[in-house]
Amino acid sequence: MIPRYSRAVMSAIWQPENRFRILAEIEAHALEAQVELGIAPRSALAALKRALKNNLTEITDPIAIDAIERETRHDVIAFLTNLGKYVGPEARFIHQGLTSSDVLDTAFAVQLVQASDLLIEGVERVMAALKRRSIEHRETLCVGRSHGIHAEPTSFGLKLAGHYAEFARNLERLQTAKKEIATCAISGPVGTFSSVDPGVEAHVARKLGLAVEPVSTQVIPRDRHAAFFAALALVASGIERLATEIRHLQRSEVREVEEAFAKGQKGSSAMPHKRNPVLSENLTGLARIVRSALTPALENVALWHERDISHSAVERVFAPDATIALDFALDRMAGLVDNLLIYPATMKRNLESLGGLVHSQAVLLALIEAGLSREAAYEAVQRNAMETWKAGGSLAIRLRADPEIKAKLSRKEIDALFDAKPYLAYVDEIFTRVFGPARRGTKGRTKK
Repeated sequence: MIPRYSRAVMSAIWQPENRFRILAEIEAHALEAQVELGIAPRSALAALKRALKNNLTEITDPIAIDAIERETRHDVIAFLTNLGKYVGPEARFIHQGLTSSDVLDTAFAVQLVQASDLLIEGVERVMAALKRRSIEHRETLCVGRSHGIHAEPTSFGLKLAGHYAEFARNLERLQTAKKEIATCAISGPVGTFSSVDPGVEAHVARKLGLAVEPVSTQVIPRDRHAAFFAALALVASGIERLATEIRHLQRSEVREVEEAFAKGQKGSSAMPHKRNPVLSENLTGLARIVRSALTPALENVALWHERDISHSAVERVFAPDATIALDFALDRMAGLVDNLLIYPATMKRNLESLGGLVHSQAVLLALIEAGLSREAAYEAVQRNAMETWKAGGSLAIRLRADPEIKAKLSRKEIDALFDAKPYLAYVDEIFTRVFGPARRGTKGRTKK
């Protein structure tokens, strides 16, 4: 992923130096287990630890390892060859009984776990921002839209609460994906343990905080990785859904919310007046990058027999790109929500802009309760609503003048149906479902 859309803390996970450090750690843990099992001499472990303490930078130097790989055409052998230079003769006991996939797949699992921790933190930051703004605007009336058309009144806090609930589900998905991907395989060629004791795998797994892969077949099964990137894709789609909502609400004709516009910021090289939703648009695009990893991750599941490497090159591209892009997107979304400009007065104006049409269902239900059939009540309300659509004005005034409706509802009863406050009657109950019981003093109030 290009630096423009990368945070250093996530990018560092995918740097070659980190990968080689993990490979060295795996080899050290494996050798430690073999020493305890009496398979390798303690002097070999001492030599390895000494080299890692004194020469870690040289051992994990990508330039040196790449130079060796240009000759060996094998990355793990190149790493081991470079490591051996600093360990000395005792290096012959390193990687004993292991195969390349043992260390590569286990290292990949460690990297994905490291990435997961950052992504989980990112989702939690977005949730914290959404919760704060949702409580702040729990009673801020705005129009709800279906098909992009005014439907009925809702609360802007409820809008944000819905996004919070989605991110809460995505948090659980990420936590599950992290657990599923956190597996270790040190089982030798085709996964039979013919050349390495299962105790070595158990020791390495314990040291790295991983679970043991029950049946590795030499590689960790890629359904685990597919599930991981499916979780990332869902998080990305949640980001896009929220970003799309913000983009729509910032349109000039709507302008109910607006991305913060910094001092000195410019919106257009040609039009000085522009204040564009560039962050939301950017997030929509980054979501596509993250989701693009899912198809190759799914296609990596079907490998030949016990192992092939058709998955390897693909993962080296999409795993860093997807995790780095999602990490950046989560960080950007948290800041966007925290600093989002929200305009309750514009929301109220838009809510009232169609002359009360958003209250049509309330009138429909009142007429049914007053004795009209549903069909007759619907026709009476729609007749007046369509006239209001075409000619403008007030739906309530037209209803008061309609003989069929006047026969069932008084003027006072009609006017009462155009109060938006009843639409917030169950906001507290919904908030309790989403956020849990409110602590004293945390209930938000709309700023006047």
